[in-house]
Amino acid sequence: MNLSTRISSSRDKKSNLYYVTLVAVLCVGSYLLGVWQNSTVNPRAAFDTSTDAPPCEKFSKTTSATDLDFNAHHNPHDPPPSTVTAVSFPSCDAALSEHTPCEDAKRSLKFSRERLEYRQRHCPEREEALKCRIPAPYGYKTPFRWPESRDVAWFANVPHTELTVEKKNQNWVRYENDRFWFPGGGTMFPRGADAYIDDIGRLIDLSDGSIRTAIDTGCGVASFGAYLLSRNITTMSFAPRDTHEAQVQFALERGVPAMIGIMATIRLPYPSRAFDLAHCSRCLIPWGKNDGVYLMEVDRVLRPGGYWILSGPPINWQKRWKGWERTMDDLNEEQTQIEQVARSLCWKKVVQRDDLAIWQKPFNHIHCKKMRQVLKNPEFCRYDQDPDMAWYTKMDSCLTPLPEVDESEDLKTVAGGKLEKWPARLNAVPPRVNNGDLKEITPEAFLEDTELWKQRVSYYKKLDYQLGETGRYRNLLDMNAYLGGFAAALADEPVWVMNVVPVEAKHNTLGVIYERGLIGTYQNWCEAMSTYPRTYDFIHADSVFTLYQDKCEPEDILLEMDRVLRPGGGVIIRDDVDVLIKVKELSKGFQWQGRIADHEKGPHERVKIYYAVKQYWTVPAPEEDKNNTKALS
Repeated sequence: MNLSTRISSSRDKKSNLYYVTLVAVLCVGSYLLGVWQNSTVNPRAAFDTSTDAPPCEKFSKTTSATDLDFNAHHNPHDPPPSTVTAVSFPSCDAALSEHTPCEDAKRSLKFSRERLEYRQRHCPEREEALKCRIPAPYGYKTPFRWPESRDVAWFANVPHTELTVEKKNQNWVRYENDRFWFPGGGTMFPRGADAYIDDIGRLIDLSDGSIRTAIDTGCGVASFGAYLLSRNITTMSFAPRDTHEAQVQFALERGVPAMIGIMATIRLPYPSRAFDLAHCSRCLIPWGKNDGVYLMEVDRVLRPGGYWILSGPPINWQKRWKGWERTMDDLNEEQTQIEQVARSLCWKKVVQRDDLAIWQKPFNHIHCKKMRQVLKNPEFCRYDQDPDMAWYTKMDSCLTPLPEVDESEDLKTVAGGKLEKWPARLNAVPPRVNNGDLKEITPEAFLEDTELWKQRVSYYKKLDYQLGETGRYRNLLDMNAYLGGFAAALADEPVWVMNVVPVEAKHNTLGVIYERGLIGTYQNWCEAMSTYPRTYDFIHADSVFTLYQDKCEPEDILLEMDRVLRPGGGVIIRDDVDVLIKVKELSKGFQWQGRIADHEKGPHERVKIYYAVKQYWTVPAPEEDKNNTKALS
């Protein structure tokens, strides 16, 4: 090799070395620039609209590598304008701030007064439904946190003082300054619900975990259910929207489970064998009338061995008849009718002491079937009638048969299977699953689903830090609950979940949910819920929009979600990515702010998660308030 060749080779090597060094410097510089830019971003801030949110994390240019976010962020791109048209939904009139579409007073006038049919659900036709957002009243505030909310609520949130006057001597509710106070009283428990429940606890055991779910018919402001919560008993309270304005709304503001409902001509929207205890405290339901059909409905939803508690007229009429302004003969006749119906249902009267009377449903129907030879009425309902069918299902004057048991068994054998005591009941395989009542849902599938939802809820808390913040949310709604796994995963939190099983769902699993010690209802999401606006702090919707794709428009479902969601409330919608892109675009018209995140398993799953927050807004200030503000300024 000559000298010129060696010099040329040396130059090439130096040139290559300079090139490699330059590329390395550029790469390192780009990396450091990226770290510096990302360290100044707080992804949570865009969705933090609450006034009492925790301070944002502090990011600085000196953030260490351990603080970097390595989660997947391959979110789908927004669709082109031609795919989804942005829609704006205006605010409804301020007078509609408490609008309940299926319990509208004017519409109810079209229906019969017989057996109070007019007070049942009567939803508008789809073309009649409002296409506007229900506003919060002026001055609306985030409710007090549980357990403080049990005893106090903001007046601005439920601006009604009628009950404070009408029930002044019964200790239901007091109005002071800018808030309502709930002393825990009731018509039949002026000493307070706590003392009243103590009286019941001396007659039947409320503390051993065998009584977990209860139903309170004609609940008032739900003080009975509110104070049972401290005893680990969850109560479904219901009352009609009637002259006692806002009683259910008060219950929901207090953070107590409740629905608008009435005993009239259709079944209550709950499955058979759902509740361990049923309660009526001067609920004014004519139990002995109409062939005893209302007690037959209580029997349908009461678990084998469950209790029915009655206080108020006609119990203890011998001492109270003058105060009730009724004759002794009238009250005596009413009690006789109730006793006769209870015996015809094979109930056993456990005790009557002072103002309380308690009956118990049999554990099975072995003895009851033999009694039919003597007591011809009521007949057993036909076996081809589904006892769990309870969506606009006519209430029948027949006795719902319990699941069969071997006649060689004793009278304490529980028809359908014995439940574990609470809290073991929550995660134990429910009898309906063990017995194979639900096809395709095996005990193994149930246990897998329970573990799956623990993982999913853990992931949700990373998307919505308010879900993970103890006490931030209280009233939760699961729009497609399946086996109740979402609610079960939150059982240790100070929340309650309304578990909805859509009537269009493949499996009717609401009975399983109740057997877990949880509560819920049936619902068609093309219609409005029987509840007030601003009921829930958080809504979870798993595959709801896919389920209703060919049944109603997604904006109709979103309008109802927006109606029942409180300002500042959170939403998590889990669905196919194409569905979520459309939902996300539509939700902009509701003043929701949100983003689509990956499935908990990663970016390659078609199912994604849309997390959003409903922005705070109310009706404008009244003119007099505006004028006062101008005068002060």
